[in-house]
Amino acid sequence: MKNQKKLIILTGPSGVGKGTVVKAILGKDKNIWLSISATTREPREGEKMGENYYFLNQEKFKEMIQQNLFLEWAQFAGNYYGTPLSSVNEKIKKGITVLLEIEVEGAKQIKEKFPNSLSIFLLPPDIAELERRIRNRGTEKEEAIKERLSRANYEISASNQFDFALTNYDVNETAKRIIKLIQT
Repeated sequence: MKNQKKLIILTGPSGVGKGTVVKAILGKDKNIWLSISATTREPREGEKMGENYYFLNQEKFKEMIQQNLFLEWAQFAGNYYGTPLSSVNEKIKKGITVLLEIEVEGAKQIKEKFPNSLSIFLLPPDIAELERRIRNRGTEKEEAIKERLSRANYEISASNQFDFALTNYDVNETAKRIIKLIQT
């Protein structure tokens, strides 16, 4: 993949506000394209196929893994998540900046394959705030919430493996800081 500077990785623990920050970034900079991930998880309320995710069954997802059709993929909280390779390559070839909003393991895979990409780790103000955000989504059972919080501690410990670690106190400020990093 040429021009790795056009590949931006945004990661962080579940509930840190990646999706909200991404919406703010896209609203401020029209020259950034958000890569749409594939997942085997069920859509959350309001999520649309091909807009938020490509919702696939496990069989189709595993078939795509076998055919090396993902830039990265990982299994998380009982579901698969991955970044389809073709659309990312297509945009980068056209000189478009591609933003990947992905979980930590996938972000590490991409950073290893494409060391010149820009990687940004979003941190929560603190663990209590992270828990509040996850619970306020109202989309998961207690067991899944506990699993996400447990995993968050491990993921946060990996934040030093990325180019930048930003604490997400305020969505608009965080989005502005990320845009500035992308443009420099």
